[in-house]
Amino acid sequence: MNQDREPLPSRVEGLPALPAEALLALDEGLRTLGLADLPDPLRTGLIDHLRLLLAWNQSINLTSIRDPESAVREHILDSLSALPILRERRIDSILDLGSGGGFPGIPLALVLPARRTLLVESVGKKAAFLSAAAALLAERAGGGPGEIDVFAGRAETLAADGRHRERWPAVLARAIAPLATLAEIALPLVARGGVLIAWKRRPFDAELAAAGPSLSLLGGAPPVLRSVPIAGLEDHVIVVVEKLASTPAAYPRDPAQRRRRALAAGDRLPSP
Repeated sequence: MNQDREPLPSRVEGLPALPAEALLALDEGLRTLGLADLPDPLRTGLIDHLRLLLAWNQSINLTSIRDPESAVREHILDSLSALPILRERRIDSILDLGSGGGFPGIPLALVLPARRTLLVESVGKKAAFLSAAAALLAERAGGGPGEIDVFAGRAETLAADGRHRERWPAVLARAIAPLATLAEIALPLVARGGVLIAWKRRPFDAELAAAGPSLSLLGGAPPVLRSVPIAGLEDHVIVVVEKLASTPAAYPRDPAQRRRRALAAGDRLPSP
């Protein structure tokens, strides 16, 4: 290990600016999403988050997408495509599960704006980035976001905590697990009447069908699919699962037990 390595940046001054084509993609995407009049401090917050991510990504693998224009499209705009769902339901508190580089949680926290956001990440280096990004945005984003916190741990730990179990009106997750597994991890955190919002890519009909029994057992409604209207993301889809009933106390199971049962039962949940 190189003990003399320079510390990773906590500010954007001195970092490379996004190229013109990335900024053009951002503005075109914001128009498509009905956000052409987004206040400048919030637009700047979106850009600053991505600039910091790309700088950290040179040392820590936060994303496989290294091209700024692609990152604008596949991270920022893809995240913001869920904004209408949250606004329709008047949701102002969100939990981002497996947040990684802060997507979708940070863009949605900024633009919604969210009163409270919790970014959940079990990998310590990624959680450190999220803390740096949250601190930067609190300073620079013109009061757009409310409280943005980071939990460096597993969702199962939060699900065992009465302050979080069935307390969140929306739990968000991008590309972290098959839907049946994700539902077991996420739905225990969703309040009754709240929603799990998951980002997926087509085709995923088999995954969707396999998740049906698990969703029902865990208190979820049949999923509703929403398209992503951004050019180049036509295969992306947002899955919305409303929480209708309480999740049985036996869930989520221990991760090792969950993996063993998934292999034995084709990822179908046993009755508690």
